[in-house]
Amino acid sequence: MTIRKLIIAGALAFTASGAALAWQAAPQSPAVQEAHSRLLPLQGGQNFRDLGGYRTRDGRTVRWGVLFRSGAMNGLTPTDFAYLGKLGIRTVCDFRSTQERNAAPVRWPGNMTPKILADDYRMDMAGLDFSNAAGWTGEQARAAMASSYPRILEQFNGQYRRMFEQLLAGHVPLAFNCSAGKDRTGVAAALILTALDVPRETVVEDYLLSNRYFDPKKAIVGDGAAMQAWSKLPPQVLQALMGVDRSYIEAVFRVIDAHPGGAKGYLRDRLGLGRTELARLRQRYTE
Repeated sequence: MTIRKLIIAGALAFTASGAALAWQAAPQSPAVQEAHSRLLPLQGGQNFRDLGGYRTRDGRTVRWGVLFRSGAMNGLTPTDFAYLGKLGIRTVCDFRSTQERNAAPVRWPGNMTPKILADDYRMDMAGLDFSNAAGWTGEQARAAMASSYPRILEQFNGQYRRMFEQLLAGHVPLAFNCSAGKDRTGVAAALILTALDVPRETVVEDYLLSNRYFDPKKAIVGDGAAMQAWSKLPPQVLQALMGVDRSYIEAVFRVIDAHPGGAKGYLRDRLGLGRTELARLRQRYTE
């Protein structure tokens, strides 16, 4: 079962359940209370938000209006595209698989189509096996999701490197997305904020905002078999798979922290971000 079918069927199951899940929205901490709008005011947007406004360790602030994270953009309306056109988005890093992109194409108006960067691949949900998910507890589902995140970090290393190359080249405003805007995109956002020297807890808070801003009802209905499989999942399991949990992103940080030299060593060795590159990123994208 592909990740897109999982998201789609899970979204429908969530909707059909009458929102039976106790969807746990991340609390609005001071780190995310800003004068600007975190979530973009888009009619068909999915978890489309600005990474601006976060304070760095040295007291600078991530610039608004240049770095955007999102879920699938296939639901954007003409009004939405006009809004994004005013933002001047130049580059989109689309982390979705070939099948996901073919099933939910994004039709940008010809006069404002940004540079789209995407790879052809088949998504396997980072090796996560759902065959026994109906018998899981919520804790087991969260553990399975957390175990998949280091594989996301590895599988998408090439795409994350390319994203940073675009940022270093100044090809912004830049948006990056997957289908839900929470897993592959969540790891990418964590890497960007870490590179900009945003405190770890603030990075986690941004990640957890997908529990507030990912809207399962906006996902497109999938096939009957996928829907039937998801409808049998316990609510706690469905919540764990459709939402985010700090243990997921902390699994990524454990890999990063265990790398020789910690986060600085990881950014340098795995993403090509040495001292010079980090200084350039912080000069461009914080103020």
